[in-house]
Amino acid sequence: MLILQAERDALLKPLQAVTGIVERRHTLPILSNVLIEKKGGQVSLLATDLEIQITTANTDELAGEDFRLTTSAKKLQDILRAVPAGTITLDQQDGRLTLKAGKSRFNLQTLPADDFPLLSVNGAAEASFQLSQRELKKLLAQVQFGMAVQDIRYYLNGLLLQTEGNQVRLVATDGHRLAFSSTTLADSLPKAEVILPRKTILELYKLLQDSDDSITIELLSNQVRFSFGSTVIISKVVDGKFPDYNRVIPLDNDKLFLISRLEFLHALQRAAILANEKFRGVRLVLKAGSLSILCTNSEQEEAEEELEIGYDGASLEIGFNINYLLDVLTNLSVDTLQLAFGDSNRSTLVTIPDNPDFKYIVMPMRI
Repeated sequence: MLILQAERDALLKPLQAVTGIVERRHTLPILSNVLIEKKGGQVSLLATDLEIQITTANTDELAGEDFRLTTSAKKLQDILRAVPAGTITLDQQDGRLTLKAGKSRFNLQTLPADDFPLLSVNGAAEASFQLSQRELKKLLAQVQFGMAVQDIRYYLNGLLLQTEGNQVRLVATDGHRLAFSSTTLADSLPKAEVILPRKTILELYKLLQDSDDSITIELLSNQVRFSFGSTVIISKVVDGKFPDYNRVIPLDNDKLFLISRLEFLHALQRAAILANEKFRGVRLVLKAGSLSILCTNSEQEEAEEELEIGYDGASLEIGFNINYLLDVLTNLSVDTLQLAFGDSNRSTLVTIPDNPDFKYIVMPMRI
């Protein structure tokens, strides 16, 4: 029975939006599938790994019968990518889905749509607000690189989202560095906070457009819902207590100077070529008028860069993991940064001049 006739991209684009969360090998085979549902002229696609669920729909009216089915998300995506752009047809019969494109024909297994597990939304939102997609994407870019990866302190493998008054704050830390960004809303919000899983943040960031279109964010009792365009993401939150980030922000670092982000980034990238591959250490030597960048490795090779800066304070030598500096310089888009040092054992504070909405704290390392 012919159930759908459409342009390839009308199915491929929404499918690509949901398949990022699909696990290839799962204890429940149906979770490797995507749920495809057609009601009237709209086709919606849904995928879940039981922690996060993404639903999206095509924006065009499509002809064909109403139906619900599940089939392999990755295989369907690979097929649609491989066939040329143009018209495709879907037929369903005896538990099989047949896709035809030109002279190509593919038979895929299906599993009953009624067996597909869905995340249910629990209760009313404790806090709800809207941002432009561009604004949220920028806020995430400023902090997401600070999340831990597979840390046993599971609450660090995610990102803190906090609302209070007219402020929305995002914080990420792996215990060695911390990134903070915030924005001000027109409306006041209740005090609430959740820890969003790393996977949710990475998928959300991929799907956000650099546009003024809005996204609605709802904090529920143990879930968060993001709604934008024709896409809805529902995610469980991490159960845990995020560390008090205010305690680690150094307030009395007195060795301050401004530096060009790109000049600093390019100098670090050149020096990193000869950094120790295991420890990735870099030494910064601060003197009146200059900042020197030094990297050495186990073969006794050395790279040195020197930048002119407007600084006339005391000298300082301090070591860092060079990746922690490269991360923040790569993910910001401003021209100038302010660096604030204390001593060689104290965390360094990176900020944007005249902008209280961003802070990056990085701990030193012994080299």
